[in-house]
Amino acid sequence: MAQSIALPSFKDSRGILTVIEKILPFAIRRVYYIYETNELCRAGHRHLTGQQALICLHKTCIVQVKEDDFSLSSPGQCLILEPDEWHELRFEPGAILLVLASDYYHPDNYIYS
Repeated sequence: MAQSIALPSFKDSRGILTVIEKILPFAIRRVYYIYETNELCRAGHRHLTGQQALICLHKTCIVQVKEDDFSLSSPGQCLILEPDEWHELRFEPGAILLVLASDYYHPDNYIYS
C-alpha cells in the first residue's frame, strides 16, 4: 500500500537541508526526474517488480494510486509506491518530480492494462 513519509529536514538561517538516508525500504538503483510536462498526465501503469519513492521538488504533483489521491507539494514529503500499485501522475505547471527506484529500467516491467 502506498505510504507517505516525512523526510528528515534541518532548517537554520542558511536554508533547509533534507536528507534521504536509511529511510527508504529499498536500495536505490535508478534516479530520474520529470518536468515540463505541459500539464499532461503521466504514468498510467504499475510494475511487476520494484518500489519507487516519489518526491515533488517544486510546485505540486498529484499521484493517484488506485482510487486514492496523494498531493505532493513539499520536498520534505515522500510517497513510497509498491510494484503492484496502479498510479497516474498529474502536474501543476512548473512541477518537478524526483523518482528514486529500486529496479533498473526494463520495458517488460511495466503493465499498462
